[in-house]
Amino acid sequence: MKYIVVCGDGMADEPIAELGGKTPLEYARIPNMDRMAKEGACGMLSTIPDNFEAGSDIANMSILGYAPEKYYTGRGPLEALNMGVDLAPGDVAYRCNLVTVNDGIMKDFSAGHISSAEGTALLASLQGALPGVLLKAGISYRNLLVVRNGRGAETAPAHDIIGEKITDHLPSGGDAEILLGSMEKSREVFHDHPVNAARIHAGKAPATQVWPYSGGKKPAFPLFNEKYGKKGGIISAVDLLNGIGRCAGMEIIMVPGATGYLDTDYAAKGRYALDAIRHLDFLYLHIEAPDEAGHLGSIEEKVKAIENVDGVIGMIREQFDGVLAVLPDHPTPIRVKTHTRDPVPFAVVGKGKDGTSEFSEKSARSGGLGTKKATGFLEFLFS
Repeated sequence: MKYIVVCGDGMADEPIAELGGKTPLEYARIPNMDRMAKEGACGMLSTIPDNFEAGSDIANMSILGYAPEKYYTGRGPLEALNMGVDLAPGDVAYRCNLVTVNDGIMKDFSAGHISSAEGTALLASLQGALPGVLLKAGISYRNLLVVRNGRGAETAPAHDIIGEKITDHLPSGGDAEILLGSMEKSREVFHDHPVNAARIHAGKAPATQVWPYSGGKKPAFPLFNEKYGKKGGIISAVDLLNGIGRCAGMEIIMVPGATGYLDTDYAAKGRYALDAIRHLDFLYLHIEAPDEAGHLGSIEEKVKAIENVDGVIGMIREQFDGVLAVLPDHPTPIRVKTHTRDPVPFAVVGKGKDGTSEFSEKSARSGGLGTKKATGFLEFLFS
């Protein structure tokens, strides 16, 4: 038997007045997800364990069966693994956003979704001024900062503090002095940088500084094929997801045109998924766009992203006859523009029928599969 799980990152939401009191999932035209609900069974999945923040790292580790209580060390080291950074035992790797801060207020956690080329140029200039840390450019605003022989720090994700004073959320603890120094130096280096001058001239948000968060040391997971007895793979444009996959020994399938944003090539993701499942037993197909729309607070873009995810599911259903599941990893409600820890809906075809008529938060709450802990989800699928 073959298995595909499609994760529409952040698809779940709350009822929105502008949508007539419907959630984006209820409002969107999603015939393929609705068909999955009708032909299969639905339930709710609790993806965020107690005492953990509602991060994509925590949620996706849980869905793949890796209990954060046992294996989580931080988001940074997972991304470092995918970016080819070989962490020494004492290294602490932090996710390092390029952000826009105006008058001490976090305005944009992605610096206007800065391009990878622009981000690389900014970090190259900053690295010369920061000999004590390692900077590694990633995709767009998503980069890495490594402290050698680090001690860790208490930090806040940039996407959680939009519109708030950054002084209320600055790093504290062991590595705080190094991180604060790096942030201050980035403000100096970026202020008159040609990249920012060009962005301002074009009417785009400049990258005013770096924002490091979620640091940790190199983790160690049980290998996916040893844990489940199946060959698994991941398709994602996000370093975090691919880092989780690499840590678990899963195959990482890179898709040309996959951006991790609203403009990603959905059709290419569908094609590559169908090709990959020919030699894999299990595929985790992650699509980031609904989450990005939620962080932007854009109802229109979130509905559009959900409908595009539905189109990918339609492509897969035409040629795939194994067990197929769809779910978000966490909600990213338009109202708050960040993640929440509420359980998420899921639908599965190939594990019986329960009479559900559509795929949504409301219908899944009364689904026949009940509410499950995410760490047991794949065991349930494979049983």
